[in-house]
Formats: sequence, C-alpha cells, structure tokens
Amino acid sequence: MQPDEKPCAAPQRFWDLYTPKPPVIVSEPVKVPQTSTSRLESSAVPLLSPALDDRKEAKTVLYLAYGSNLSAETFKGKRGIKPLSAVNVHVPAIDLTFDLCGIPYTEPCFANCQYKKDQSNTPRTRDYHKTRWHKGLVGVVYEVTREDYRTIIATEGGGSSYKEEIVECFVLPKGSKTVDPNPSSIPFQAYTLLCPFNSKDANRIVRPDPNYAQPSARYLKLITDGAEEHNLPEEYVDYLYGIRSYTVTTIRQKIAQIIIMTFIVPVILALFGLGKIFADKNGKLPDWLANAMRTISRFVWVAYDRILKDKFGDGERTIESDGNDIEGMDLDKRWDEKKVSLL
Repeated sequence: MQPDEKPCAAPQRFWDLYTPKPPVIVSEPVKVPQTSTSRLESSAVPLLSPALDDRKEAKTVLYLAYGSNLSAETFKGKRGIKPLSAVNVHVPAIDLTFDLCGIPYTEPCFANCQYKKDQSNTPRTRDYHKTRWHKGLVGVVYEVTREDYRTIIATEGGGSSYKEEIVECFVLPKGSKTVDPNPSSIPFQAYTLLCPFNSKDANRIVRPDPNYAQPSARYLKLITDGAEEHNLPEEYVDYLYGIRSYTVTTIRQKIAQIIIMTFIVPVILALFGLGKIFADKNGKLPDWLANAMRTISRFVWVAYDRILKDKFGDGERTIESDGNDIEGMDLDKRWDEKKVSLL
C-alpha cells in the first residue's frame, strides 16, 4: 500500500453502525465554543499541500465534517473526538454526494463529496432527491488537536482512493436559514476527506449510476441529527430530510438482508477488528489487510450484480412491492418525523 493509502471506508462505517456503543453518554448536542476569528484567519493564507503536512507547525487542525461526523453520537461517542471549537460553514466548490459504495440490502451507500468541476464526467440518468441541492456543501469545521485529527483519519478509513484535501470554506452567519450561493465573506481553509469519482481507478467501486443507491435510514438519521444539533441553515436541513432512504419492502429483499448480515457483515467487522490490532501509529493498515478489505467489498458487489439482484430484488434503492421505484413515482413522502408530527 502506498504511503497515502488508507483502508476501505465501508468497514469503518459498518463498525460505527453495527457495533455496540462504548460507555460514552452523549445526550446533548456537541456544545463547543465557536472557533475564534484569529484561528480562522491563521488558515486564510493558502495552505501548501496536505502532503507537506504543515500541521506540524500548528497546535490544532481545522477539519471539515459533512456526513455522520456531524452527529455527536458518531463524532464524540464512536470516535471519541473532543473538538475544541466548531463553526458552521459553506463550501461552494464541492457538493455532498452519496456515491461511496457500502453493502447492498443493508447500507447501500455512504456520504462523500465531489468537486463541482469533477462531476461533469459523472453519469446521471435521472433526477434524484439527493442531487437537488446545487448551492455547494454545508457542514461544520471542527478545531481538533493533531492527535484527534490522526484518530479521525484512522477511523474514517476511506479506501485507497480516499484523499485528504484542502478546501476553501466560508463561515455561515449565525442563525441563517438560507444559503447564499455566492458568499462574500473572507474564506479560510480546512482539511477534509473525499473520494474523487474516477471510473478508471481500480481501487474504487464505481456503479453504473453513482447516484442510484440510497443511504439507509439509520445512516441518514446520523446526518440529519447532526445538522439539527449544529443548527445548520433550515434550507439545507430541509434538503437533507427530503433525501429518500433505502427500505426493504419485499420478503426476498429481507432474506437477502439476513444473508448479508449473517455472512458478510461479520467478516467486515472482523477485518476492521484486525485493523485495530495491526494498524500503524498513523492508522494505516498493512497491505494484506487493506487488500482483504477491498477484496471483500468488490466480491459483494460482483455477487450482487450477477446473482443477488436477480434472485432477491433491488438492494440499492427502495422498490414498492409491485416493483415500482418509489422515488421514480410522484410521491411526496418524507421520513421527517418532526414535520409529520406537526400535521
């Protein structure tokens, strides 16, 4: 494995979702001070490159979270991170995507982000709820210690093509309900993790339509919970609640889900458990273990495409019992429990 390679992202996310929580009670939102203006200004000067590791000069790191790390349950509970400060941000240059492959019938996909300029080559065949936001990524920049940042890198995994990137962020005004697509404030720079879309990358599983799969309700709830905890703009939160989640609707799909949970998920969790033992001080895995993780993920998707999908039905997105694609129909069904309770 090359020095900048990291293990597959899916095993870590399965570990987060399917292993018992540690005895850390996180009943309150992540209440931390807002990052100081002076700290943000210190990152306004263009950072050279993640590869040069200029963090050695700084005592803290600014890390942009956009997926399940928005949630206190994941960030503080599962990963054990103790953010020093945080600030809500807008990143116009990138978009939230759900094109990181997980495991069919259980966790079909995970959150990722892509540079807008890179998405011109991404095949899109339909209009999906999760692609209807066009104002750029909205997230939270945490200020963390260098030790905690290494923990984030190690626990995120990310696959051999998962890259550490420096992105330009704009602070969102407190209490803002909408997002200005063209922010005018002074930007600062932060580190984030993304897996670029590259259909020629042998280490990245690329689906025929990267936007086809739906995230599980369990995973999507972590993101929406985190967005609520941090009081992200209502406009963006509404978009997140409008994303359809994957739901098993037939007996055949349920059987496939049981098969996956019985035979595949334990293997993935076992591999990740080995990762905790064999990972080096930077969280990187030995070649044999990283290759094993990639192999099991690729095997599952090959088996799904060649056997499981025909035998058990769609394992990537919700299908009505009569075989119709729910999102393809003109249904305005939402799983936003808070809004439903107001009816």
